[in-house]
Amino acid sequence: MTTVPSIRTKVDPEPIRDPRTDHLLTPQNCTIALIDYQEGQYATVGSTTRDEINLGVVTLAQLARAYEIPTVVTTVAVGMRVHEPTLDEITRELPGITEIDRTGVNSWEDADFRAAIEATGRKKIVMAGLWTEVCLTFPTLDMLAEGYEIYPVVDAVGGVSTVTHQAALDRMVQAGARPITSLALGCELMRNWARPDAERYRTVINDYFRRKREAGQSSGDLFSSEAHPERKT
Repeated sequence: MTTVPSIRTKVDPEPIRDPRTDHLLTPQNCTIALIDYQEGQYATVGSTTRDEINLGVVTLAQLARAYEIPTVVTTVAVGMRVHEPTLDEITRELPGITEIDRTGVNSWEDADFRAAIEATGRKKIVMAGLWTEVCLTFPTLDMLAEGYEIYPVVDAVGGVSTVTHQAALDRMVQAGARPITSLALGCELMRNWARPDAERYRTVINDYFRRKREAGQSSGDLFSSEAHPERKT
C-alpha cells in the first residue's frame, strides 16, 4: 500500500519587508538603466544572438513597466547621425520614455544621464547595455566607485566576442558588481506568488516563454494557463 505524504498547504503570503530598505531588489528601491540598444550595436555583437539579447532586455523593459520602476534609456551618436535610436521592440514596452543621446562611450560621463540617475534618488541600479565590455562596463566601474550598487543583467547584454564579454563580466564582478538575470530579477521584485500583484510577473514570464518558443528555443511554460488551467493569465 502506497502512503501518500500529507502536504501543509499555504495560501497567504509572508509579511512584506520594508521595500525601501530591503537589501534585495524591490520596485521601490531600484532604478533600471538601458544603454545603447541600437541597430549598429547589435550588428557587432558576437558573444550571443540578437534573439537571446532581446529575450532578456525586452523582459527587463516589461518588468520596469509592470512594477513602475524608474527607467533611464540612453543612446550614443544619434544626434551625430551615426546610429539609429533604441530598437522599437524595447521602447514600445516603455511608452513615453525619453531617450538620452550621448557622444561618449561612458554614460556616467554624460551630464544628462548622470542627472537622470541621480534624480531617482536610488542607489541600486539594474543595468544592461551593448557592448558588455564598453558601454556597460565603464559606467558600472564609475558608479561602483561612487557608492552605487550595480546589477548587470547578464542575459540582456553582449560583447564583440565571448572572450571580451566574459572578461568584462569578470572585471565588473571583481569591482563589486552583482550580476543578475531578467527572470531572476522578476522573481526578486515579485517575491511571493500569493501577493495580489504577482499577476504582473506571471504575465511577463509567460510572454518570455512565448517569445522563446517563437525564437525556436525549446522550453516549458510552467506558468501558462495551459500548464495550469486554474491560473488565468
